[in-house]
Amino acid sequence: MVTTSAGILLYRTDPDGTVSALVAHMGGPFWARKDEGAWSIPKGEFDPQVEAARDAAAREFREELGVAPPDVPYVELGTFAYSSGAKSVTVFCGDGTGFLASDVDRAALVFGAFEMEWPPRSGRRQSFPEIDRVAWMPLAEARPRLVAGQRPALDACERLMRKM
Repeated sequence: MVTTSAGILLYRTDPDGTVSALVAHMGGPFWARKDEGAWSIPKGEFDPQVEAARDAAAREFREELGVAPPDVPYVELGTFAYSSGAKSVTVFCGDGTGFLASDVDRAALVFGAFEMEWPPRSGRRQSFPEIDRVAWMPLAEARPRLVAGQRPALDACERLMRKM
C-alpha cells in the first residue's frame, strides 16, 4: 500500500538572485545528528478519498510549523514517488518572500510532536518535535540535505522558476 502525502515548498528569490527554499529538519533522536538527507518540505499523510491534496498540504504545513502557510497562489509541481515505491508526495509551491524572514519569526514557530518508545526496548515513551528547525536554503544547498524522494520537487521548482 502506497502512503500518500502532500506538502508545500515555499521559494523566494534572494537579493543576489539565488532561489532559496524553505526546508525543515526532521525531529527526534534518529535525525538529531544527521544533516544530509535529514531535511524535508513541510508535508504529511492524507487520504485522497477524504481530502484534496492542496487542502492536506496546507493542513500539514500548519500542523508541522504551527503557522498557516502564506496566502499566495500555489502551483502543483507534481506527485513524486519515493524510490522504495511505498510513498508518494504531491508538492505545491508558492512564493514565500517575506515569510519567516527573521529570527523572531522563526522563534515563534510551534512544531508538532510525535511520541515513540525511547530509548528502544526501554518501555518508556517520549515526545519529540516532528521538526526541530526550519531554514531558507539555496536550492543547491537544499538538494543533498532533502530526503531523496523529495529532491525531484526542487528540480520541478527550478524549471518553474526558469519559465517565470
